[in-house]
Amino acid sequence: MRAVPTWIDKVHDRDKVEQCIYDLAFRPDGSQLIVAAGNRVLVYDTADGTLIQPLKGHKDTVYCVAYAKDGKRFASGSADKSIIIWTSKLEGILKYTHNDSIQCVAYNPVTHQLASCSSGDFGLWSPEQKSVSKHKVSSKITCCGWTNDGQYLALGMMNGVVSIRNKNGEEKVKIERPGGSSSPIWSIAWNPSKDEHNDILAVADWGQRLSFYQLSGKQMGKDRQLNFDPCCVSFFSKGEYIVMGGSDKQASLYTKDGVRLGTIGEQSSWVWTCRVKPDSNYVVLGCQDGTIAFFQLIFSTVHGLYKDRYAYRDSMTDVIVQHLITEQKVRIKCRELVKKIAIYRSRLAIQLPEKILIYELHSDDSSDMHYRVKEKICKRFECNLLVVCSQHIILCQEKRLQCLSFTAVREKEWLMESLIRYIKVIGGPSGREGLLVGLKNGAEPNANSVAWNTQCEDMLCFSGSGYLNIKASNFPVHQQKLQGFVVGYNGSKIFCLHVYSMAAVEVPQSAPMYQYLERRMFQEAYQIACLGVTDNDWKDLATEALEGLDFHTAKKAFIRVRDLRYLELINSIEERKKRGESNNQLFLADVYAYQGKFHEAAKLYRKTGHDSRALSMYTDLRMFEYAKDFLGSADPKDTKLLMKKQADWAKNSKEPRAAADMYLTAGEHMKAIEIIGEHGWMDMLIDLARKLDKAEREPLSRCAVFFKKFNHHGYAAEIYNKMGDLKALVQLHVDARHWDEAFSLVEKHSQFRDDVYVPYAQWLAEHDRFEEAQRAFHKAGRQAEAVRVLEQLTHNAVVESRFNDASYYYWMLSMQCLDIARDNTEKKEEMLKKFHSFQHLAELYHVYHSVHRYMSEPFSSNMPEILFNISRFLFHNLTRDAPMGISKVDTLYALAKQSKLLGAYKVARHAFEKLQGLKIPSRYQDSMELSCLTVRSKPYRDSEDLIPMCYRCSTNNPLLNNQGNSCINCRQPFIYSASSYEVLPLVEFYLEDDISDEEAVSLIDLEVPRVQTNSSWQEMSSAESQCLRMDDGTEDPEDDPFTAKLSFEQGGRAFVPVLVNRAVLRSMSRRDVLIKRWPRPLSWQYYRSLLPDVSITMCPSCFQMFHSEDYELLVLQHNCCPYCRRPIDEPS
Repeated sequence: MRAVPTWIDKVHDRDKVEQCIYDLAFRPDGSQLIVAAGNRVLVYDTADGTLIQPLKGHKDTVYCVAYAKDGKRFASGSADKSIIIWTSKLEGILKYTHNDSIQCVAYNPVTHQLASCSSGDFGLWSPEQKSVSKHKVSSKITCCGWTNDGQYLALGMMNGVVSIRNKNGEEKVKIERPGGSSSPIWSIAWNPSKDEHNDILAVADWGQRLSFYQLSGKQMGKDRQLNFDPCCVSFFSKGEYIVMGGSDKQASLYTKDGVRLGTIGEQSSWVWTCRVKPDSNYVVLGCQDGTIAFFQLIFSTVHGLYKDRYAYRDSMTDVIVQHLITEQKVRIKCRELVKKIAIYRSRLAIQLPEKILIYELHSDDSSDMHYRVKEKICKRFECNLLVVCSQHIILCQEKRLQCLSFTAVREKEWLMESLIRYIKVIGGPSGREGLLVGLKNGAEPNANSVAWNTQCEDMLCFSGSGYLNIKASNFPVHQQKLQGFVVGYNGSKIFCLHVYSMAAVEVPQSAPMYQYLERRMFQEAYQIACLGVTDNDWKDLATEALEGLDFHTAKKAFIRVRDLRYLELINSIEERKKRGESNNQLFLADVYAYQGKFHEAAKLYRKTGHDSRALSMYTDLRMFEYAKDFLGSADPKDTKLLMKKQADWAKNSKEPRAAADMYLTAGEHMKAIEIIGEHGWMDMLIDLARKLDKAEREPLSRCAVFFKKFNHHGYAAEIYNKMGDLKALVQLHVDARHWDEAFSLVEKHSQFRDDVYVPYAQWLAEHDRFEEAQRAFHKAGRQAEAVRVLEQLTHNAVVESRFNDASYYYWMLSMQCLDIARDNTEKKEEMLKKFHSFQHLAELYHVYHSVHRYMSEPFSSNMPEILFNISRFLFHNLTRDAPMGISKVDTLYALAKQSKLLGAYKVARHAFEKLQGLKIPSRYQDSMELSCLTVRSKPYRDSEDLIPMCYRCSTNNPLLNNQGNSCINCRQPFIYSASSYEVLPLVEFYLEDDISDEEAVSLIDLEVPRVQTNSSWQEMSSAESQCLRMDDGTEDPEDDPFTAKLSFEQGGRAFVPVLVNRAVLRSMSRRDVLIKRWPRPLSWQYYRSLLPDVSITMCPSCFQMFHSEDYELLVLQHNCCPYCRRPIDEPS
C-alpha cells in the first residue's frame, strides 16, 4: 500500500497564525470538503484543493462539521455554543444554541435528523420540528455517531462511557470502559458495511486502546493497543479499512478488525481529524498546525500463480487461493499484513511483517484446496520478489538472489548484473528446481508483467501500456489490446488481473500458428493450434498441410473440423501409398481437384499421364467446354461418352428438353423416353415410338406406360398392336374401363376371358351392380366369387326385409350350386345338398314376402283365400327353427286372421293358442286378445269349402296337417301353385330304372287318340249298392293304365311313389304331362295332370307351376316370371 499526496494546504488567519483543523466532512458525492478551521468554515474543491469559499457565521472556534446524507445541507458547531445549518449552495439558513460549547454534530443517515452535542447536553433537530429537543448528560460529550439504519445514536464521553440512545434520546445501552475518566472516549465510528450481520462500533480512547462493540454493548475481540492518543477514527465507505490519527503525528491504515497495515502520511503535529472520501481510496487529514493533506491510497496487488491455482491478497490480511478452472476458492486468514505470496505445486508461501509461513496441500488430489501450515520462518525479510520451491524459498532484493531452506538457512546466493524484474520456477527434481530470471536490461520495452505458456515451452506473453504481446519462438511479437496485466498463460487462456478482479481471457493463438505455417513447420503449427484457435484457422492449417503433403498433420486438422470429404481423400491417398504408389504430383493433382483448382489439377494429371482423370473431373463438374478443349480431336467413342455425360448434366440442371435431344443423339433411347414421359411431351413421344423398330420392346413398352399414365389410350393401343402384345392390350382396355373393346378382343381370343370378366365383375360390384357382377363372375368361371357375391346380396336383402329379393337370390344361389355340382365331382354331394336347401329357402322367402307385406302395410292386394293358403303353407314349413328374418308371430297371426275371416275357426283357435307361447309385439297385443276371445264364440270346426283334397287318393286332408304339405293317407306331396298356393291336380310319377328321360319323352309324345263316346246315363248295380252316373264320354279309369298305378297299400307309413313303365307312358297324352327338365346331375321330374281341363303353366327356368290365368296376369304386371324373374321374351 502506498499513499500518494494529491494536494496539501495550510490554513492561517489574517495574522498568519496557524489555525488548528478540528474536523472535516465530505459532501456525499465527494466533490467538496467542509473544514472546521479557527472560527471559520472553509469549503474546498476536492479535485485540486482550491478553496471555494470561507463561511463566516461563528464568533469562536469551530469544533465540528457534518454533511447530511442527501447532500442538501450541512451543519457546523462552535465554541460560541451555536449550531449553524448551511445549504449545499453555501448559505446559512438556521441557527440555534446550547448552554455550552458544541463538541460534535452528526446527521442521521436515514431521517436527516441532526444530533448536536455540547459539554452538558445533546439536542435533536429536524427540519420538520419547530424546536430542538434537548437531553442532559452527566459528562462532557466528545464524539457521536448514528447507526447505519438511523435508529440509534452513540455518544462518547469524557468519563470513559459510551451511551447508546434511541431517536427520542432515551438511553438503551451503556458501555462502561475499564479506564473510566482516566481514559476519555475521544472518537467513535460505526462500520458502514452492509455485509456485516451486526452493527459494529469502533471506540478509540485516550487510554491508547481501540475496541469494537456490538449494538447490544457486547465487546468483539480484545482491545487493540495503539501506543498513541487517538483523536479520530474513520471507516472506508464499504467498511473494509479504518483510518486513525492522533498524537503520533501521522494517519495510519488499519483493517476493520484493528490490524495496523501501514502509514498514510507523517505530519509535524497532531492529527486531529481524518476522513475517507466517499466510495474512493482518497484520505484527507487535518492537523494541529493547520495542515490539510489529501492523499490517494494505492493498494498494490500481491499474488502468485502456478498453472491453474491463483493465490492473491484480500483485505490486506487474508490470502485467497482460487482454482481457475473449477472456480473453487479457499480463504486463509493471517490476521497480519500480507506482504508477498508465492505458490508452486503443493507449496504456498506467505510473507508477513515478521515471518514467512509455508503451507502445503492436504493431499495430492489435483482438486484438493485444503492447505495446512508446514513451516514457519520467524524472521523479518526485506525483498522485492518471493518464490517458493518444493524445499526452498527464493528471496530477491534488487540484484541479489538468496536461496533459503524452510529452516531459514541461507544455502546459496547470486548477484546479477542488472535489476531483477521476474523470477519463475520452471520445474525440475525436488530440491533442484530450475529458475528463470528476467533482468531489467533484457526486458521488452513497456513490459510490466510476463507469463510463460504452461502447455508450450516456446510461447510466452507479456503485458504493458494497455497491450498484450504474444511471442512464439523467434518470431515477431503479436500485439492486441488488454486491460490490466497478465499473471498466467495456460493453453489459449491468459489470466489477467485488472484492478482487483482476475479474469480468464480466451486468446486465439492464430498469429503464432500462421508464423509457423509461413515457414511450413506444420507439426509446430499444429501444436500451437491445439492450444486454441478458431475453426477457420484449423481449416487453413489443414489445407496448408495437405498442399505441403504432410498428410498426418492434415488428417488430424481435418478431424478437428470434421471435414469428411477431405478425410476420405487423405484415407484414399494413404491406401494408395500402402499399395506402392509414390507419385506425389498425382497426389497433389487430387488435392488441387478437391480444392477447386481444376486447371492446375488437369495440368498435373496430364503431366503424370492420367488424362482420363482430368476428363472425368471436367465432366463431373459439367465443364464440358473445357473437357472438349482438353480432348481436342480425340476418339469418337470419347466424344459420344462426353455427349452422354453432357445430357446427364442437362437433366440434372433442369434443362430436360435439351437433355432429351442429347440422349437421342447419343442413342440413349430409354433415358430420353424417361425425360419426355416425365414431362408429358406426348407428341414428341409418339414420334419417337413410331420411329422405333418393333423389336425394341423395352423402349416401346416404356412409351406405352407413359401413354397410359397420361390417358392417351389410343397411342398406347397403337404401340401394343405394333408389338403384338395382346395381353397388354387387353389389360389396357380393362384398366381404362373400355369394356366393349375388351369384350370384342375376348370374342377373338378366348384365352383372355378371365382377364376381362373378373375385373369387369369387380368393377360392377364396386358400382353396386351386384347382380350383373354375379353373372360376370359366373361367366368368368369364378364360381366361388359368384357365390360369395350372391350370399352377401341375400344376407343384405333379408336384413333389409326385402324378402322377394332374398327369394330370388336364394334361387340364383341354388342354381350356382347346381352348376358347381355339375362341374366339380368332388363337391357334388355338398353342392346338391346346398341346392335343395337354397331351393327350399327361396320358396319360403317368396311366400313370406306376401305375409310380411300384409302385416306391415295397411292394405293388401292378395285375396283372403290366397293369404290363408300362403300362411298355412308357411306354417307347415316352420315346424322347426325359422330362417333369419321370417317371423313365426307374423305367420301365425296372418293365418289366424284369415282363418277367422274364412270360417276356419278351428285353425284360427289353434293359431291363437300357438301365439300364446310366443312374444307378441305390443302393437298386436290388443287386437290379438280381442280376436282370441271372439273366435271362441265361433263353432269349433272349419269350413268344408277350404278342405284340401289329395288328387292321388281323393282323401280330404285337414287344414292343419301333421304331415306338413303331404297327404295324410297316401303321403303324396302336394303340388302348389306358386302364386295362389292352392293344391294343383298334379301327381308326380317316376320312371322305371331302365327308362331314360329321352325315351320317356319320346313315348309320351306318341299321342294316343282318345275314344269318343256319347254322353248318356248309365246304371250300375252290385250286391250292396245301386247307382246311376252320367257318362261324359271319357274312358273308364280302369281303362287308363296310369290310374291303376295310383293305387297303394292302405295303412302303410312309408310313401309309395307312382312308378310307370313304357306301356303307361305310351298311354299318356303330352298335354296332360308336365316335365321339370333339371340340368345334370339332377334327374327330370314328371307330373301327370288328373284334371286336364285345369290349365297349368310351368316356368321353363325355375320350374314353378301356376294356374295359367294367374301366371299370365303376373307376367303382364312384372314382364317376367314372378319367381325367377326370367324375362318373358327370353327363349326357353
